[in-house]
Formats: sequence, structure tokens, C-alpha cells
Amino acid sequence: MNITLQKTRSRSKAYAPKNICWFMLLAIASACTSSPESNPSVAGIEHIIIIGVDGMSPDGVLHAESPNMHYFMEHGSHTMHARAVLPTTSSTNWATMIMGVGPEQHGITSNEWERDDFTLPTVVAGEEGISPTIFSVVRKAKPDAEIAVIYDWDGFGRLFEHSAVNYAIDADGEEDAANKAVAYIKAKKPVLTFVHMDHVDHAGHTYGHGTPQYYKAVSRADSLLGKIIDASKLAGTYAQTLFIVTADHGGIGKGHGGETLAEIEIPFILYGKSVKKNHEIKYPVFQYDNAATVAFALHVEPPHFWIGKPVKSAFEGFPDEVAKVKQEELRAPIILPAAKLNNPAGGLFIDKKPVVEIQPGQPDDTIRYTLDGSDPSRTSSLYNGPFSLEHSAVLKAKSFSQAKESAIAKGYFRLVDSHRPQGTRYSYYEGSDWHKLPAFEKIHALSSGKLYEFRVDSIRHRDTQFAVKFESHLKINTPGEYTFYTASDDGSKLYINHQEVVDNDGGHGTLERSGKVTLPVGLHPITVTYFNEGGGSWIDVFYKGPGITKQIIPADVLYLN
Repeated sequence: MNITLQKTRSRSKAYAPKNICWFMLLAIASACTSSPESNPSVAGIEHIIIIGVDGMSPDGVLHAESPNMHYFMEHGSHTMHARAVLPTTSSTNWATMIMGVGPEQHGITSNEWERDDFTLPTVVAGEEGISPTIFSVVRKAKPDAEIAVIYDWDGFGRLFEHSAVNYAIDADGEEDAANKAVAYIKAKKPVLTFVHMDHVDHAGHTYGHGTPQYYKAVSRADSLLGKIIDASKLAGTYAQTLFIVTADHGGIGKGHGGETLAEIEIPFILYGKSVKKNHEIKYPVFQYDNAATVAFALHVEPPHFWIGKPVKSAFEGFPDEVAKVKQEELRAPIILPAAKLNNPAGGLFIDKKPVVEIQPGQPDDTIRYTLDGSDPSRTSSLYNGPFSLEHSAVLKAKSFSQAKESAIAKGYFRLVDSHRPQGTRYSYYEGSDWHKLPAFEKIHALSSGKLYEFRVDSIRHRDTQFAVKFESHLKINTPGEYTFYTASDDGSKLYINHQEVVDNDGGHGTLERSGKVTLPVGLHPITVTYFNEGGGSWIDVFYKGPGITKQIIPADVLYLN
């Protein structure tokens, strides 16, 4: 740098003093100028209340009776497209939310994690040997701060430093959690309060996400949020409080832990002091950004190794950050019969031709569709009304307006003739302490029968610890390479010609795994094995190959003999 200055002076001595003065004036002007970008901070936030609702999806917030959350959205900032981390399990995501880092850093990779029993050690061990949470970070910066953590799932208690908080208690249900929060807020006026509610997740596992019972549970969470809001008003802290409402994960069917958008997208709602009004956050928000946002709002320096970033655009005085994220601009059309729980749109039709009906996401949308597996475009077939199908097909539909388009909706229509020997045989088993597929040759089936597809929803089974073995023959009309998929909750495997092609074993939410095999024309033995460890149970089996788009293996290519 000195050499550069010397060369400049030797070339142009007459202009050097003026240049130096000009740069000095710029430096002084920059030092005296203050803006949110150069001096990022928010003013007036003295209290933060985080309401974490286990298993509450954006769909739940938008479709349940939730006036308090909707008020927060209309008078605050929000996104319904914040993302959890994989796997979409509770321990992993609650830890990520309060630790400001992902599972790769904090090491909490499943619900089986314990402080003295883990596979991946934390990168940075803080107090109590775990990755530092927002609670210990605030405690270090504000030694006199009152901090409360009230949780409705005992597993949450192992994820934070109890030594860093003044009040940590495992509540007896969601109402008790809210009541304890109300009492503590009124009595102590804490700087940071974290309230965890577990009942929405329970409703998802018991009745299924998107069911009336699930929405009722979300409404209850909203009602309990109202009690906490009232408590902050009675405590005289409401005007200086930042509220954050969020979740650890969403869900699909009766489970979570998988890789679908329904499981990984979560609500992120901010309301209160210094928060923009009626503002939709257009920039990506991630689970680990929660802790960083709390630190930012309380003027606390976050640890340098945190990967989370404060969501500054949610606050007054900061510019709206906009990223070109992949979000549908129009609501996707609805294919009838509509999707329900894990079951996709379409269905199995025995001895009858289905009538296809497509409903627009918005009244004035134009719907285009395809039946050949290609994605719909503005030149695809125009939907003008219901029509019937003559054979099994994958229907793809998309809504279009003048300048916008929606995501693609898919429907899987499978037709079968009951007079033909088509379908699959199954054998049903029960066990105990299964964490992966059992050795079927060593156990005895309790029942058996015939189905048209590889499904467990039409088999009488108990809620947990059961297994099913499906056996059939797959007809291949065109030789070539075929890809097979199992999407299951919990584990599954698929065999072609008695050779393993897909391994999707283990206890997990709905995960899809695949494998490839080259097949000649003819009938090929196909075996699918499945087990349920606990919680939700589901399996779908897909394939694709020469001239065949990815689809649920239709009954009309499965033969009993």
C-alpha cells in the first residue's frame, strides 16, 4: 500500500494534497452519518415473549380460527414460508431455534439425542456441555435479566441451560404452560420468556394434520396466546414487548420427520414494539434465525459461530429485503378427489371410470392440464369442465393468470378391473420393540389377504409395532431401466426378482427413497416390506420407466400369479 501511494505521488504531486483532503472529508462524513444499515439497532424493546407451538404448520395458522395470530400478522410482520431444518423432528428443531445453529453444529440430530448419549458432538460446548442457547447468551450480556422457560414437553428440558434461566418448569399440559407464563409475566416482568405448547403436535399424530381436530388444537393455542397477551398488558409491559409466534415443524398425515414442504415450512410471526405493520417478509427465514433475531432486538452480541441472522426487515427503519425465492404466486388448483392426509389427489377406481374435476385456486384463474406426465404450460389442454378417464393416468394441473402462475397440482388415478387376477397379496404381523424391519421368516402372520395396491390404510392394524409383507408380479411391457420408490412412515424395502432395489428402512417420518434396475419384458416378482415403529403409518410405492412418468404403481400392472 505504501508503494502504491509513493507511485501516485511521483506521478501527480500537484493533485496529491487535494486527493488526501477529499478522502479525509469523505471519512469524516461517513463517521457522522447514521442510518439503520450502518448502525443497525431497534429501539424500545425491553421484553420478548416467544410462543413456540409444537407441530403448528402454516396451514394450521391460516385455516384455523386464530384471531390473535391473524391480528399479529395484520399489525406486525410475518412469513408462512420460514423453514425448519432436517430432520423435521422436535428435538433437532427446538435446539436449532434457541441455539442459532443447525444440527451439523449443535449435534442434536434426532429425538433420541441425550446429553450423555449422542453420535455427533457439538462444535462449541457452552455451559452444561451443550451448544450455547439464546438464554445463556442473554444471561451473559444482561446478568440481572429475568428469564423464563416454560415447556409442555419434557424433552425440551434437556435442550437448554437451566443454570442460565431464573424460572424453568415442565408444565402439565398446554393450559398449565400458559397459566404459569401468565403468572410469571405479571409477577416478574421477565426480559425473555419462552413458552412451549405441545398439544397441536399431539393432535397431528392422533387425528392427522389438516383435520378438524388439528385446526381445533391450533385455535386453542391461539386462545392461550390471548391469555399471555392479556398478562403482558396487566403487567404494564405490553407496549415494550416483542412477540414471536412460531413452531418447530409442520407435518403430513399423522407424522413428521420427513422431507416434504408440509413438514419443513413453519410460521414466523412478529408483533409489537418496533415491528412493521401488515408486513409480509419476502426474504428467506430459517429456524436458526430466531435466536439471532432475539439477540438483535435486545441489543445483545450473538456468538460469532452462530449461523442465524436477525430478520431485520421485519422491523421499522430497516429496508425490505427481497429475494427471488421459489414460492407459488397463485394458489394451485385442487384436483378432486382431493388429497387427504398422506393420500394424494386422485384415487383407486374399481370397475368404474373416474370423473375428473379440477377447482381453481382463485375464481378467475385459467387451468391447464396434462395427462402424459409433462408439466402444464400456457399451451397445454384447457380445462373447461369435468371429464372421464378411460385408463390409469397422472393428472398435472396448473393455474394461470395474465402474469402469474401456480405450483403444479398432481393427481394419481388408478383404474382396475376386479374380474382380472390383479393386485397384491399381503401378510400382517405384530411385534414389539421393532426399530427396523423384522426378519419375516422368523415371525408368523396374524392375517393375510388380497389388495389392489401396496397400501396399509385398508388393512386392519393396530396403532404401533406392526409389519406387512406384500407379494405380487409386476408386468413390464417395455424393456429398459426402471426406478422404484417407496415413500413410507416408518421403514420399508422393495425387491424385484428377489433382489433388493430400495432400502428405506428404519424409524422415521414419511421419507422417500429410490433404486434402479434394468428389466426385460415380462412378469417380475415384486415384494414390498413395511413396518410401523409408532405414530403415523403410511406407505406408497411409485415407479417410472421408458415412456412411464413417475406414478403410484397402478393395480392394472400388478398380477397375483
